[in-house]
Amino acid sequence: MNIYDKNQISAVTCLDQDALAAVEDGFAALGRDEVTMPPILSMNIVESNGEVDVKTAHIRGKERFAIKISPGFFDNPKLGLPSLNGLMVLFSAKTGIVDSILFDEGYLTNIRTALAGAIAAKHLARKEATSVAVIGSGMQAELQVAALTLVRDIRQVHIFARSNDKMQTYKARMAKMYDLPVQIHNSAHSACSEADIVITTTPSTTPVLHWNDLKAGTHVTAMGSDNNHKQELESSILSNADLMIVDRRSQSETIGELNHYPGTFPNPIYELGSLIAEETQLRSNPSQITICDLTGTGVQDTAIANYTASLLDH
Repeated sequence: MNIYDKNQISAVTCLDQDALAAVEDGFAALGRDEVTMPPILSMNIVESNGEVDVKTAHIRGKERFAIKISPGFFDNPKLGLPSLNGLMVLFSAKTGIVDSILFDEGYLTNIRTALAGAIAAKHLARKEATSVAVIGSGMQAELQVAALTLVRDIRQVHIFARSNDKMQTYKARMAKMYDLPVQIHNSAHSACSEADIVITTTPSTTPVLHWNDLKAGTHVTAMGSDNNHKQELESSILSNADLMIVDRRSQSETIGELNHYPGTFPNPIYELGSLIAEETQLRSNPSQITICDLTGTGVQDTAIANYTASLLDH
């Protein structure tokens, strides 16, 4: 059994086209019904503003499967600690013997989450999209945009977050790390008014984005709602949008944005993996508004863990 730390893992796996292809292949396998993926095991630790998720999946034909333990403690930044942590354990799909432990401290979760957002935009955003609005200023606010540059020619970033200091820090970091100009806004509405793509990256329990914030042709990726008490999108966004896409319908209905929709959802709901597997192009005109709710799936974890382990093996 091998044990790899974050430095070893980050040396081989990053936001690049190969990693994106690995996660996209995982989504496609899910769409082809080639994945065994049980529901997420989730536990809230209310007094510490924390939660722990355990996710797993087996992709048929892969020699290994991963079980990921992912704590998220959202007051940690006040203590000078990261919000996310955790590790992935890889097992042989033939014998069940532990193959390796990826003690990534949440790094691979951040990478595969950002790549999932890029994959959603690849298949749903307008080809000519060049500007993105980000709601939130944490790690995913950075990584989602960085991953997005793999699939679209992003030239301008707009940001709205609760803390002006954090927005200023974000602006400086994006300029230094990615040579991307960032415009700071005093509302989500203002940020979205100049964006082709909108990404919500918060742990909010009340909507941070409303229907009247969105202009025609916008693609929205909501990636913050991964627990039943979280909600980033006003429910009317889901039903008013031209197209509603999720990573896993059952998850969106229990821990994602669909969980908060009152009554029966009136429109078709598409799963991202099926669109990829069937090579379906949903967007039919440039004025459509598309929504993709990403709750985070075990297949993403097994896909990125297998990809990483194959590189570390060599």
